[in-house]
Amino acid sequence: MSNKKTLVLGASTKPDRYAFKAITMLVEKGHSVMAIGQNTGEVAGINIRTKNIPLANIHTVTLYLNPARQRDYYNYILETKPKRVVFNPGTENPEFYQLLKANGIKVEEACTLVLLATNQY
Repeated sequence: MSNKKTLVLGASTKPDRYAFKAITMLVEKGHSVMAIGQNTGEVAGINIRTKNIPLANIHTVTLYLNPARQRDYYNYILETKPKRVVFNPGTENPEFYQLLKANGIKVEEACTLVLLATNQY
């Protein structure tokens, strides 16, 4: 399995949140993880930041933000130039799909946890 450097957008330190579970599972599966959320904290040894930081070589952005909150990150994600963006359940956003596809970025409507659990990540 190859390491797919991943940005978790909408990260949370609350163990009942799917973003928390995704960070934990990504680390367990050996992926490099960056995390941005509303509050700072740490999950599975990964620091959650509250500000956009310059990123390079990001393979996947996995979203845990509703479509209205995603708008603040459109340019940031486009500038990061990931290979794909995973829209987890509840984050579906056809408007953003078009922007991503126009910039050569793969759009995937999926659950990061399921992808990891079934070795499809």
